Amino acid sequence: MQKKYNQITAMLAITKASLRATLRSPSAVAFSIGFPLVFILVFGFLGNGGGVSLNVVMDKTSDTANFIYPALKNISNLKFKDKADEQLKEDLEKGRITAIIKIEHSNNPAIPYIIQLKSSESVNPQNISILKQIIQSIITGINQKMYPNTPSIATINNTIEKIPGRIYRTIDFILPGQLGFSLLSSGVFGVAFLFFNLRQQLVLKRFFATPIKRSYIILGEALGRIIFQLITAVVIIVIGKVFFHFTLVHGIVTFINIMLLSFLALIVFMGFGFIVSGVAKNESTIPPFANIFTLPQFLLAGTFFSIDNFPVWMQPFCNALPLTQFNNAMRSISFEGASLISVWKEIGILAIWGILIYYVAIKTFKWE
Repeated sequence: MQKKYNQITAMLAITKASLRATLRSPSAVAFSIGFPLVFILVFGFLGNGGGVSLNVVMDKTSDTANFIYPALKNISNLKFKDKADEQLKEDLEKGRITAIIKIEHSNNPAIPYIIQLKSSESVNPQNISILKQIIQSIITGINQKMYPNTPSIATINNTIEKIPGRIYRTIDFILPGQLGFSLLSSGVFGVAFLFFNLRQQLVLKRFFATPIKRSYIILGEALGRIIFQLITAVVIIVIGKVFFHFTLVHGIVTFINIMLLSFLALIVFMGFGFIVSGVAKNESTIPPFANIFTLPQFLLAGTFFSIDNFPVWMQPFCNALPLTQFNNAMRSISFEGASLISVWKEIGILAIWGILIYYVAIKTFKWE
């Protein structure tokens, strides 16, 4: 009696062969692991770098009938937020808010105002330093223009009130972005070149001569790519944790959540690769088509610096990108200890992208 052909066994054989081929490709390893690690090492050794756009809150009890308050409001680098007390406390503890600014009268007639800053240990110390420099420059400017004969209109209290929180490092912002960079690059470029070459070299056509179904061919090749990329994700996270103290709030639980999120994001990103492999007429057209999907996301999705640094009119577009959703969810999970359920909004938007992308991919994908 002839043994029934096992589709799963055949699919796993394709997965194994695809994974071996990927691991033996120097360019695949360099692009997936090498480039992200270079950025991680550079930013990691630079230390705690900060952005030029700071989220701040004006204390509700502040004295606003002075020249300092409107001057602060006009500084483009300061993004003033209006939040409820509970949300403000949570955002301050998690480092989302740089500081609460309070302007109050002093008991010294020569220096009528004193400025008190309230921050948390989660906030990048360099950001607090930048904020103090901005405030001091405003005070100096007002003194020179309006109070040349007065010692100073205000002074900054050097004792900054800090509430408890985790120490925020540069790596906590950079690593999620670089992991997203790696996943997107592999998902788009890797899949596009893989399936274009399989079709070009008639490998897919040879598969048709075997009993394996077409869906299992796709699953086998895709699974090999997913396994390889998840291995690179583990390498990136381990290096970040061991050498630069990347924050994993809940240890292994946070790590598992990150891997599950990476798996979901990679599936979505691979859809772009299927589209590119289908529309590309020859191998030289793959990079331009792939860059249409990847380049805007590398630059605008908060990979290297916060989206808050972009003009307000551009931010809605930035926030709609799938890589932005991954980066935001990744940072919430790793540093804030959020669960996958807590980042349902980001996962939901990723899922919507996935549905749209694979609808187009099914229409454009070619077997021959």
